[in-house]
Amino acid sequence: MRREGIIGIILLSSLLFTASSCSADAIPEQNSAGALSGYSFTLDEGGIPVLGDERSVIVVISDLHLGMDDRYAETQKNRAPLVDFLQKLRCAPNIKEFVIAGDLVDEWFIPAGVDTYAGKSQKEFVQAVAVNNKDVVDAFNNIIRDGKIKTVYVPGNHDLLVTSESIQTIFPGMIEAREDLGLGTYSPAEYPEIAIEHGHRYNFFCAPDPISNRSIAPGSILPPGYFFTRIATLSVVEGKPEPSKIRPVVTPNSLGESQNLEFLYWKVWDGVMKALPIKEGFEEKIIMTNIDGFTETYAMSDVIPIQAEAGGVIEVTLFKGIQDTWDERQALNRVAVKIPVRDAIVKSASAEGTDEQANVQYFQNPGSDKRIVIFGHSHEPRMIPSETHDGKEAVYVNSGTWIDTNNNLETMTFVVMTAHGSKRHAGLYYYSHEGTITTMDSMELEGF
Repeated sequence: MRREGIIGIILLSSLLFTASSCSADAIPEQNSAGALSGYSFTLDEGGIPVLGDERSVIVVISDLHLGMDDRYAETQKNRAPLVDFLQKLRCAPNIKEFVIAGDLVDEWFIPAGVDTYAGKSQKEFVQAVAVNNKDVVDAFNNIIRDGKIKTVYVPGNHDLLVTSESIQTIFPGMIEAREDLGLGTYSPAEYPEIAIEHGHRYNFFCAPDPISNRSIAPGSILPPGYFFTRIATLSVVEGKPEPSKIRPVVTPNSLGESQNLEFLYWKVWDGVMKALPIKEGFEEKIIMTNIDGFTETYAMSDVIPIQAEAGGVIEVTLFKGIQDTWDERQALNRVAVKIPVRDAIVKSASAEGTDEQANVQYFQNPGSDKRIVIFGHSHEPRMIPSETHDGKEAVYVNSGTWIDTNNNLETMTFVVMTAHGSKRHAGLYYYSHEGTITTMDSMELEGF
C-alpha cells in the first residue's frame, strides 16, 4: 500500500476515535461574588469555585511545533504531557474558549538538505505530521467534537503557508482566525478588549514577504527567517559542529543608508550563523526548497549578503533590496503603527522586540481599544503590566512554547484569561510532566 494510503487510514481512525468521555459533571455551587480575589485556576473537573458553572475562561497556548519526523522534531518528550493537558482541559467545566496562537504545525524546522514535501503535497505533509503526533491530534479533535469549548487556531510563521484546507484535513471543525499572507488576530466576540496573535508580523525576518523574491519564486511569501531556520535545524542535527570553512566577512561602506541597512541585515545573519554553525561550506548548495514557488537548491552565499572587497557594495541573491521595502511589507501585513526599518532589523532577534510591539501596536495606539494582548513567537513566557493611551490598566502576556528544550526557560506554558462581572484575571502558568500547574505570574484588571 502506498504511504499516503496508510496515512489516510490512520487519519480516518484518528478522526473516528473518541477517548473516554469526561466523568459525570461535578459542578460546585454558584458563587455570585463579583470579585475574583479568591480565584485559583485549576483544570480539575470540579471547576473553579468562584465561577461555579460559568464558562468564561479562555486558555491560550502557542508554539507547539508539531513535526513530521522525530529525527528533528522539536516537540517529542512533551507530547505526552500535552495530551494530558488537553484531556484535562476538555473536561474542565469553566473553559469557554481554547486558542492556539500559531506555530501549531511546523514547516520550517526541517534540515536544509531535506525535501520538505518529499515530492508530495502540503496536505500530505500535514497529514504525516498528524500521524507522527497522533495522540495529540486525537486529544484536540475530542475537544472540537464535544462542541463545549470553542477551539480557535491563529497562524504563526512556522505554519504561515499551511492552508485552511490542510488544517481542516487533520482538525475538522477547528475555527480559524485568518487574514491574508499567513497572518491572523483573534478577539473573542464577548471579550473585544482581548487581542491574540502570534506576533510575527512585526518581525523583520519572520513577517510574510510577498515582495523580495517575485522574480525568483512568483507568489512566494516566505521571509528570510525560513531560510535561516532551515540552516539552524541542520546545525542542531549536526550537533553544532565547528564550521569547515570561514565565512566571508562583510564590512560597512559609505554608499548610503540602504547599504548601511544591508550591513545590519548581514550582522543579524552573521550572529545566527555563529551561534548555529554547520559543517558545509559557504558556497555549497544545501538548502533544498520545492516549496512556495521556490524550486532551486541554495547555498548560504545565496541568502547571506556578500561583498567582493572590503568597503565595497554589499549584495545578496535572495531577498535583494529587502531593507528598502519594509514599509511596503508592513502595509501589506496590516501593521497598524509602522516600525522604523532600522529598529525592525536590529530588534529582530530579540524577544523584547516582539514584546515591545504589544505596547506600540495596541496600548499606545489611539486607534486601538485592546487592554489584554497575547503573543507567542518568542518562546519566552512573560507577563508585562502596562497602561493604555487613555490611562487604563492593561497587560501583555507571552504564551511561551511547548517544545522540549527552551534555552533554560520554562516550557509547557500557557495563558489563562478569566472574565467575571467587570473584572478580568490574566494568568501565566507552567504545566509539569507530573500534571501539576504552577502560577508564573498573574494580574487582575477592573473596569470592563
